[in-house]
Amino acid sequence: MSYPQLLTAAEKLAEGKAGLNIPTIVVICGSTRFMDDMADADRELTWAGHIVVKPGCNMKQLDPLWASEAEAEAGKARLDDLHRAKIRLADEVLVVGPYIGDSTRAEIAYARELGKPVRFTHPEVDPAGEQQ
Repeated sequence: MSYPQLLTAAEKLAEGKAGLNIPTIVVICGSTRFMDDMADADRELTWAGHIVVKPGCNMKQLDPLWASEAEAEAGKARLDDLHRAKIRLADEVLVVGPYIGDSTRAEIAYARELGKPVRFTHPEVDPAGEQQ
């Protein structure tokens, strides 16, 4: 007698989103130095009918929330964890900008490990191109 295969958490999420008729969710990744470009991509994707999630805090700009070094360091770790959750939730990833730093490179690797499609506004910065 064979038993039905249990669904993984990712399969359950995909099934739930399909059952609720949730549009494609796109997560925007990239350096916060390109926040204006991210906002442009957000607007275009939203207009096209996608749900968009992106970085919500630009720690390169001064703000009372991360004014102290200790707050900034703890906040950065929380924001990194939050962005990884956004990647898990998303159906695809859009990397914005002509530059890829260490954090974005790690996010791209994480998304690819999860099997998420990754697109680039500047394909020449795709780290996979360095391995060819």
